[in-house]
Amino acid sequence: MSRIGKKGIIIPEKTEISVSSGTVTVKGAKGTLSRHFGPSIKIETDGKTVQFVPEKINNQTKALWGTVAAHVKNMVKGVNEGFEKKLILEGVGYKSEVKGNKLVLALGFSHPVEVNIEEGLSVEAVKNNLTVKGFDKEKVNQFAASVRALKKPEPYKGKGIRYEGEVIRANTLKHYPPDP
Repeated sequence: MSRIGKKGIIIPEKTEISVSSGTVTVKGAKGTLSRHFGPSIKIETDGKTVQFVPEKINNQTKALWGTVAAHVKNMVKGVNEGFEKKLILEGVGYKSEVKGNKLVLALGFSHPVEVNIEEGLSVEAVKNNLTVKGFDKEKVNQFAASVRALKKPEPYKGKGIRYEGEVIRANTLKHYPPDP
């Protein structure tokens, strides 16, 4: 049984949630998000709370119950507060700037790397810090991950793109023969 799914979600003020044939639409101050969920979890709303009820109790619905609740909770938080992810560029000559709807990165390659910024996201580049903001958590995290994948941090000098607060360590697992 899902502890997250049983709790339900309290709907904040100035937020509208509508459910129709498995599609949940959340409207708030920052925007509108819509997502379709399968028929195994029934989503009910009374204007002040959202409840999740599984159609049948089996392994699949047990797995999806908390997942559906977490997705809807992230949608509600996104349209009210928004999400942000911070990236740090470390390395000599590593630069970033935003030109229109493109992020231009100098990452030590022979050419600058251009990344298109998706609709619904905003990117700020200040010195060697990138801040990705948006109201869809999945888009924000996916964009940050794709930028990080362009030049993953290496553990010895720390060069590359890393998340704020991320600690990069060398792989210290080595298999030595046991001492006699």
